[in-house]
Amino acid sequence: MPYLYRAPGPQAHPVPKDARTTHSSGQSFEQLRQECLQRGTLFEDADFPASNSSLFYSERPQVPFVWKRPGEIVKNPEFILGGATRTDICQGELGDCWLLAAIASLTLNQKALARVIPQDQSFGPGYAGIFHFQFWQHSEWLDVVIDDRLPTFRDRLVFLHSADHNEFWSALLEKAYAKLNGSYEALKGGSAIEAMEDFTGGVAETFQMKEAPENFYEILEKALKRGSLLGCFIDTRSAAESEARTPFGLIKGHAYSVTGIDQVNFRGQRIELIRVRNPWGQVEWNGSWSDRMAFKDFKAHFDKVEICNLTPDALEEDAVHKWEVTVHQGSWVRGSTAGGCRNFLDTFWTNPQIKLSLTEKDEGQEECSFLVALMQKDRRKLKRFGANVLTIGYAIYECPDKDEHLNKDFFRYHASRARSKTFINLREVSDRFKLPPGEYILIPSTFEPHQEADFCLRIFSEKKAITRDMDGNVDIDLPEPPKPTPPDQETEEELRFRALFEQVAGEDMEVTAEELEYVLNAVLRKKKDIKFKKLSLISCKNIISLMDTSGNGKLEFDEFKVFWDKLKQWINLFLRFDADKSGTMSTYELRTALKAAGFQLSSHLLQLIVLRYADEELQMDFDDFLNCLVRLENASRVFQALSTKNKEFIHLTINEFIHLAMNI
Repeated sequence: MPYLYRAPGPQAHPVPKDARTTHSSGQSFEQLRQECLQRGTLFEDADFPASNSSLFYSERPQVPFVWKRPGEIVKNPEFILGGATRTDICQGELGDCWLLAAIASLTLNQKALARVIPQDQSFGPGYAGIFHFQFWQHSEWLDVVIDDRLPTFRDRLVFLHSADHNEFWSALLEKAYAKLNGSYEALKGGSAIEAMEDFTGGVAETFQMKEAPENFYEILEKALKRGSLLGCFIDTRSAAESEARTPFGLIKGHAYSVTGIDQVNFRGQRIELIRVRNPWGQVEWNGSWSDRMAFKDFKAHFDKVEICNLTPDALEEDAVHKWEVTVHQGSWVRGSTAGGCRNFLDTFWTNPQIKLSLTEKDEGQEECSFLVALMQKDRRKLKRFGANVLTIGYAIYECPDKDEHLNKDFFRYHASRARSKTFINLREVSDRFKLPPGEYILIPSTFEPHQEADFCLRIFSEKKAITRDMDGNVDIDLPEPPKPTPPDQETEEELRFRALFEQVAGEDMEVTAEELEYVLNAVLRKKKDIKFKKLSLISCKNIISLMDTSGNGKLEFDEFKVFWDKLKQWINLFLRFDADKSGTMSTYELRTALKAAGFQLSSHLLQLIVLRYADEELQMDFDDFLNCLVRLENASRVFQALSTKNKEFIHLTINEFIHLAMNI
């Protein structure tokens, strides 16, 4: 189940400052190091122990690995020897060439490298067996602390290592990234762009070689000059082709890094060259120009190029812009906000909806430029629990003059104005758009409904764009209970109802929780068009708490009558939203049903209610629906009463108060 993120609204894109401490002790790298130095001990990281649990989750090592510190492997270990360069990166026994390709690209940008690998650590003075690295995760920088025990076999590093056996920065960086993702095994298989983003917080762009623009050479040249990180690979058509070697010495499905681009004069012609690095350090291009490849050969033999830009500036343009960035964190939760794509109209509308207001045109243009990047969170970390990368994308609609969550009928009759190029099973999907000034609704979704994940949505715009989560507000609109009819003016129906009440209440003319439990269960069991289990005594006490204006813990006639009328309204609501007439209500209809009852809830509250009251088939019986409404109305009326009397006393929002009051 995903973490249900509760953000009050869009957040500013963080400027890298101090990264957030992540060690379970709550201590920073420096605090932990000083503690070890004072004790005279070497740091041992209990969060990522030197054991098989940190190595693999689905298999056991084929050989006995021994965890050793660099000082136990070589006499004079060095953290960085002669600068961190792409030649320091040699792949070990782990299928993480994508990570190595990203690290090789990282070494070309010294500023980004210094951010990921802080310079306040070494094997010299102050060494305490502890190191730290910083990674970008879902719009924040994290400081990941590790000890320097590394898996070895026969005194050699098993995984990533440097060509110089005395140098250990690359092996320790790989360990920190493995810790970030839960284990070394979690790093098997991936896309270089994923790690590139984690190293920079940048924006990904992918170019298919068959569809590359005519000025693609200039685009790559500009990207390298701007410090962008670049990777490339050859597609595979089947699992059998993975890591197959081509006649020209290239490896299919293997991640390469682009480390240089240049032009040379050869026999009176300008030849465009590109330098591509294989993280294996062996098996290389054997065509013309050998270590350097002619650009025309590069386009002919590689299928895809991934670029991680440190800013969203288009590589097709010369201008460098100042970008405005907002971030939304959210969740797709089965039964409430995991609606799938537009192919699934019945549930698509339940996805999170973000309002985007484009107010200013680009300089000298009639439209507004913006980039949308949708990232699903922690899928690599969740691999050990069977999670896969989901197929994701988004659609953008023109917003009607409504300031509320759009319903199913809107999407039935309106087409999208823009959308992601494709729904694809990548960690992040990003695209550029140009639309006229106006208000739009952006809907991020998985392709299939009912699939759960947390997501991070970033919106970059050249001019300031205003964004707002349409699902973050709570609006309660409950009518005042009707005044009782005087006995001498009661209709025939009301007189019959009074007789029923007298029969239930007995001599004291008041209905207790036990009496209410008996009569409600007797009446509701007779209704054939709704599925009903049984109302508990606690539920009936909640009903009395809601309706009891005298405070005696019982219902008098007028209170009982108001509740009975309310009950009939709620039954009609339930039947109205029982779309398939099964006697139960789909949780995807719950948002609309609750709104019709006077409750417009935030996505977070809705998610919690679904988790509390729905069954495994995402259906609600009437007794669960009734319990939900009673507790919602109870909490809402208490909040309204308290906030009216003690405005300074109530420091919670209604969203937070209902959450606490309903105990969900």
